[in-house]
Amino acid sequence: MLSELQQRPPDPILGLSVKFKADDNPQKIDLGPGIYKDEHGNTPVLACVKAAEKHRLDTETSKTYISSAGSALFNQKIEQLNLAEHRVIEQNRVRTVSTPGGTGALRIAGELINTARAGTTIWVSNPTWANHQGVFTAAGLNVKTYPYYDYDNKCLDFEGMLAVLKQVPGSDAVLFHACCHNPSGMDLNAQQWQQIAELAKDIGFLPVIDMAYQGFGSGLDEDAYGLRLMADVVDEMIYCSSCSKNFGLYRERIGACSVIACDSEAADRVASVLMPTVRVNYSMPPAHGAAIVETILSSEELTLAWHSELAMMRDRISDMRQLLVEKLKQQGVTQDFGFITRQNGMFSFLGISPEQVQRLMDEYSVYIVGSSRINVAAVSSDNVEYLTRSIASVLNG
Repeated sequence: MLSELQQRPPDPILGLSVKFKADDNPQKIDLGPGIYKDEHGNTPVLACVKAAEKHRLDTETSKTYISSAGSALFNQKIEQLNLAEHRVIEQNRVRTVSTPGGTGALRIAGELINTARAGTTIWVSNPTWANHQGVFTAAGLNVKTYPYYDYDNKCLDFEGMLAVLKQVPGSDAVLFHACCHNPSGMDLNAQQWQQIAELAKDIGFLPVIDMAYQGFGSGLDEDAYGLRLMADVVDEMIYCSSCSKNFGLYRERIGACSVIACDSEAADRVASVLMPTVRVNYSMPPAHGAAIVETILSSEELTLAWHSELAMMRDRISDMRQLLVEKLKQQGVTQDFGFITRQNGMFSFLGISPEQVQRLMDEYSVYIVGSSRINVAAVSSDNVEYLTRSIASVLNG
C-alpha cells in the first residue's frame, strides 16, 4: 500500500529554510519563515513567559489530561483578550475550545462548518496564508478566492473584493484576516470593515475571522476592531486566534477556535458538536501553552510586562519597515517602495519578479519565497545594508 504513494514537493517556505541552513555564506539572510526575530536574529522567550513558566513549574501538581475544550480559564481569558467586554460575552453566546495553535483552530472551524453543511464553499482572499486552502480542503470544504491585493499598484483591491463578495451565496462561508494580512500586510480600515460586516449581514454568509497577529499591527484593541465590529453586526460567526506570535509561543502550539451563536441555547448546541470534533482529531489540547497565557493574563504585573514586550516587537517591525525603505533609496533604487511603510505586521511583497527573487538567492544568499513575500521582522540594522545593496544590484542589473 505505502509503496504506491507518490513523492510530493516540499513546502516552499520549509524548503527555503533547508537551503538556507546549507548555505555557508556568512552574510546569508532568511526572509521566508513567518517568525518574529529580534535585532540579533533570535526569536527570544519573552520575560513574562519565563516568569509564568516558573510559576507553573512551582505550582503544577499533575500531568493528567485536561478536557477536550481545554482550560476553562484560558478560554475565558482569550475571549476577553479578543472581544474585550463585548455584549456577546455578556449574552453567553460565545463557546471556545483550546486548539493546537492557530492551524488547529482553523481545522476545527472547517470541520464544524462541514458538519453543519457538508461540502460548504469557503472563500479566502487572493492571496492568503499558504496553508488556508490545504486546511479547509482537508476538512471537507470547497475553497474559492476573492480579490484582495492589487499587485500592480501595491495596495488593497477593495472594489474588486467587494464586487465578488456581493455575489457570494448566503450558504457559503468567507474567511477574513483580522489584522496584519498574511502575506500582503494590507489591512481593511474601519470604514471598509463596516461595509464588509453589513454585507455579511445582508447576504447571510458565515464570517470566519483568522486573528493570528493580534497586537502586531497597531495594538491589541486596534487589531481586534474588525472582529468586534463583525460581532456587533452579525448573529453568528467563527473566529480563530493564535498565541504563537504575540506571546512568542510558537512551539507550544496554543490557539483557540471561538464560535459566536445567535443565542445561548444555540451556543450550547454548537459546543455539543465541537467536543466530538475535537475528540476525533487530537482528543485533548496541549496544556502548557494555555497555562502560560492564562497565568500572564491573570496577573496585572505580568500582563503589563507582556504589553510592554509586545509593544517593543510591534515597534521594531514598524521601524524596520521605515529603515528598509530609507536604505533602498540610499542605495540608489528609484522604484517606489513606500508602500511597505503603509502596511501592518510582519509581511510584505517586494513586488519583484520570480527571476529577481531567484537571483537574490543564487547570487547573494538572500532567501525569499517566489511570490517576493518577505518577513520584515527578519530585517535588522545589522543586515539591512547588505540586503538593500543586494536588492539594488538585482533591480539595476
